Amino acid sequence: MVPGVRDAPHVALGRNVILKNQMNSKPASSRPEVTRRSFLSKLWAGLGFLALLEIGALVIAFLRPGRKRASETGAGPMVTAGPVDKFPVNTVTAFVKEKFYLARLSDGGFLALSRKCTHLGCTVPWISEAARFECPCHGSAFDIRGEVTRPPAPRALDMYSVSIKNNVIHVDMGRAIKRGCFDSAQVVYP
Repeated sequence: MVPGVRDAPHVALGRNVILKNQMNSKPASSRPEVTRRSFLSKLWAGLGFLALLEIGALVIAFLRPGRKRASETGAGPMVTAGPVDKFPVNTVTAFVKEKFYLARLSDGGFLALSRKCTHLGCTVPWISEAARFECPCHGSAFDIRGEVTRPPAPRALDMYSVSIKNNVIHVDMGRAIKRGCFDSAQVVYP
């Protein structure tokens, strides 16, 4: 036998191993290798931590005593509607931004009525030709005093407190007053 032939495959194999190791070895870097698995693990851990922070903030907000709302204290934002003479008798004036109607009745009294139907909360427009509020959703109708003239609305339109000082009308928008039906004591006179 030729000396070294028997060892040749081992040497070649050893050389291939050495070459493979040299090919796969990368230069040393300061950053560790980021795999997809490690990236997703860190991402889920971060999202879980963020969710815990949100839940903690909600719990703290729930347990912490809050400020009283204007509607709970009874004094809400006051809307100055204008002087009494500005509103003709037997008319309805819409205050779109404030979401109420100011009705001046035939006897000269005032009512501030909500624009929401008491059936399902649709906005009820004033139809001056018919002299009534008509709900476009389910057909309820209300007269100038907010009294139900055609169901399915179960009760009269809600109202807001009206005050007249120095011949100027003010409406307290803090809380809508629910009422079953019209009562003459609800009317405010100048």
